Amino acid sequence: MISEKPVPASRAGRLMQMGRLAGGLAGGMLGAGLRQVAAGNLPTMGDMLLTPANATRLTNRLSEMRGAAMKVGQLLSMESNDLLPPQLTEILARLRQDAHAMPIGQVDAVLTKAWGESWQDRFSRFVFTPLAAASIGQVHEAMTVDGHHLAIKIQYPGIRQSIDSDVDNVAGLLSLFNMVPAETLKPLLQEAKIQLHAEADYLAEAQHLESFAEHLAGDDGFIVPRVHGELTTVDVLAMEYMAGEPIEKIAGQSQRQRDCLATRLLGLSLRELFSWGLVQTDPNYANFLYQQNQDRIVLLDFGAARCYNQQRRNALGRLMLAGMQDDMVMLKQAAVEVGYLGDSDAPAYVEAIIQLLSMATEPARVTEGFDFTTNDLSQRMSQLLFKLRMENRLWRMPPPDILFLHRKLGGMYMLCSKMQARVDVGKLVEQYARPYSSI
Repeated sequence: MISEKPVPASRAGRLMQMGRLAGGLAGGMLGAGLRQVAAGNLPTMGDMLLTPANATRLTNRLSEMRGAAMKVGQLLSMESNDLLPPQLTEILARLRQDAHAMPIGQVDAVLTKAWGESWQDRFSRFVFTPLAAASIGQVHEAMTVDGHHLAIKIQYPGIRQSIDSDVDNVAGLLSLFNMVPAETLKPLLQEAKIQLHAEADYLAEAQHLESFAEHLAGDDGFIVPRVHGELTTVDVLAMEYMAGEPIEKIAGQSQRQRDCLATRLLGLSLRELFSWGLVQTDPNYANFLYQQNQDRIVLLDFGAARCYNQQRRNALGRLMLAGMQDDMVMLKQAAVEVGYLGDSDAPAYVEAIIQLLSMATEPARVTEGFDFTTNDLSQRMSQLLFKLRMENRLWRMPPPDILFLHRKLGGMYMLCSKMQARVDVGKLVEQYARPYSSI
């Protein structure tokens, strides 16, 4: 059940929340340090900071604030889990779960601002208990008086106006306690601001939704909700209500069905990148539902859609094809084009990056289909990446748009693993990436 907490809407209120969090963490550190010393131990910063009590303080406060504060925690947990202390990764991972919901009075205030005082007259039914609550907004089910069954996404008040200050405040908090290395923090937080401003524009999300609908026209394997334009504003997105089972719960279906659905999802990811240049970069499992009677996948939440230009798509096509063919010369050239490598990189660093990219494209080299259930690729890549970051002072983050692509493809890998699927990845790369590899 989703619990209710008012969203602090003003910048002053949100700054006060961050101050309370910093003070609580510092107090928790002091108490933990004294207990360790009394027991005859010499505590480290991690021992004092990342205690169970502080873990609860951090996740609860960011979850209550929602918005950029919560989103930054989510991004760090997904993009930096090979570099952060394991305790902090585990803490931040909790923020991927549902947030607190707004109280009814705050929901009413947001909708009154968007639709006017008599907004409830438009509906024969409006369910105030949300279907889901996340970092930017929450979703409600409703039925209009003229019979439209809708899912209505409502943005939390003050979120859009507080994005930059929220991100800066979280950056200050993490730097103050030395939780995250500065070289990791800066590019992620700068990109987080850009991404959050895009996600907070529900009119732009409606356009992305309609673009996906156009791209998928005639494809019976997928469906996206139709936008209800009359009720959609920059703060409220009204769309057709879509029912379905959570996609990750099909593990009990036949192997053939699981393999077909996973192939369909991975194929869609490659089509988004190479065929359309428009990628939905949020791999949250809740964004995919399965309608078994129609054998189709429902696609939800397009706030994190990003555009990739032709030059970027061509370079990525060459990278994927080089990895599939295990062509180290071509892989190095493509890695430079994409931004993984620079002209001044040391030979040992170049070799390590090429090894990492070769490992990442391993699924495309398995001729009989890649088994996502039994393969240890994720663990091997994590170990290599951690070693690379620890041993190379010149390590740099990939370009921001590539980081979000990592997020999407990594999430799809985990989803296919959860579905216990086998997929001929090489065939999909041949179909969608090869046409761009020679451009």
